Amino acid sequence: MNKRAIISVSDKTGIVDFARGLNDMGIEIISTGGTAEVLAEAGIPVTGVSSVTGFPECLDGRVKTLHPAIHAGVLAVRSNDEHMKQLEELGISTIDFVVINLYPFKQTILKADVELQEAIENIDIGGPTLLRAAAKNFQDVTVIVDPADYDVVLGEIKRNREVSYNTKFRLAAKVFEHTAHYDALIAEYLRKQSDGPIFPDVLTLTYEKIQDLRYGENPHQQAVFYKEVAAVPGSLVGARQLHGKELSFNNINDTNGALDLLREFDEPTVVAVKHANPCGVGSASSIYDAYMKAYEADPVSIFGGIVVANREIDAATAEEINKIFVEIVVAPSYTQEALEILKRKKNIRILLLEDIASRLPAGLLDAKKVLGGLLVQEIDSQLLPDMSQLKVVTEKSPTQEEMEDLIFAWKVVKHTKSNGIAIAKNKQSLGIGPGQVNRIWAVEHAIQRSKDKVKGAVLASDAFFPFPDCVEAAAKAGITAIIQPGGSIRDQESIDACNRYGISMIFTGMRHFKH
Repeated sequence: MNKRAIISVSDKTGIVDFARGLNDMGIEIISTGGTAEVLAEAGIPVTGVSSVTGFPECLDGRVKTLHPAIHAGVLAVRSNDEHMKQLEELGISTIDFVVINLYPFKQTILKADVELQEAIENIDIGGPTLLRAAAKNFQDVTVIVDPADYDVVLGEIKRNREVSYNTKFRLAAKVFEHTAHYDALIAEYLRKQSDGPIFPDVLTLTYEKIQDLRYGENPHQQAVFYKEVAAVPGSLVGARQLHGKELSFNNINDTNGALDLLREFDEPTVVAVKHANPCGVGSASSIYDAYMKAYEADPVSIFGGIVVANREIDAATAEEINKIFVEIVVAPSYTQEALEILKRKKNIRILLLEDIASRLPAGLLDAKKVLGGLLVQEIDSQLLPDMSQLKVVTEKSPTQEEMEDLIFAWKVVKHTKSNGIAIAKNKQSLGIGPGQVNRIWAVEHAIQRSKDKVKGAVLASDAFFPFPDCVEAAAKAGITAIIQPGGSIRDQESIDACNRYGISMIFTGMRHFKH
């Protein structure tokens, strides 16, 4: 019995050469619509699908391959005598190769201002049905959904006159990955269009691989970097690497945290991060001055860290960065001179992220994997509920300068691991106390890291003070103002302590735990 292949692809990449290869080996080509036209124009003999089914394509092409003459030829198990007998009685021939890629639903929904009906028309019906049928019967049918597999299949047929079992099995698994991804995109799009719940009863997430990583958090762990299908403005997946070796797992995680914090600022700002925690943050009238503030905040911890900036890096700033070892620099642009300076260092990764300061769109979700499950929440996109709702709870109110520093410190502590404390002065972070198991330790650590600059500075806490000991430690160090959520049953003890020491304190009514 002659071998037959059905080919219907929206992505025509490599299809002419592949079909010609099949034809040269005596395999009959069945095809539909635009694919049939392309192959015929290339001089490849093609049998129209209507000639096989005895039924015309109809409903504007919605119905082409949905017919027993096609699906029975794909699904018949060749080793099953009863199946083969039924095919003979029905006058149906087997189909041995199914080469399909689907209507471009993803490309359609990513277009600006796409209409719902256009998206609906790009939901493929016959294609996924044929792919699933062929993948189910993989021991007898070779199914190809990715043009990257054309050469592999042709090569095996030329060498062995058939496609190996292992290759057919791998291609079948790839089909179900592909159709699952396709259906997940459709489900997500339709749920959003229908104002469905943020958290559906069944959550199916789909991502596309960007790259294999050298290793994970540690060299003995394998790792991969995936991206969401729809681009998120200002996210690391949109960055272009200009120099240096490829990013590692920890590089990506830490840089993502730095970008999250940088996004809080409008004025020229530089954020330095080490091990996913900010170690230096500075805002100023120029990016050079902002970098110097970030560096001087903690010149020890920034070594081997990550630096992100929301303005163009100029030559003077690049010269300062090059004075130390920095793993990564990310900015929306670089002067040519700055690039040449930074590239003097072989291993520094230089990333260009033009929309680095973009605000996050509404409706984004944050997920954390736990063993056997997934925690999903809305992303923490708010800084404060409303500036007008800030509540001065002490006898003394902060000055305008202190208020600016309090908001600055609040931005920093929002992106510091809990229990988190951030001390700041003149729009420069000083001591940052991240990830302590109790709040007083975080306060003490932040004060210690602030050194002699702490006097006259302000302090931010990501959650309330359970005891007045934090205020007492702040007062002893010379802190003049505090911002914290409030909400403890012992709030009054901390308020009274502030009043005793002449410290102003603001309650935000909102906490920012970061675990």
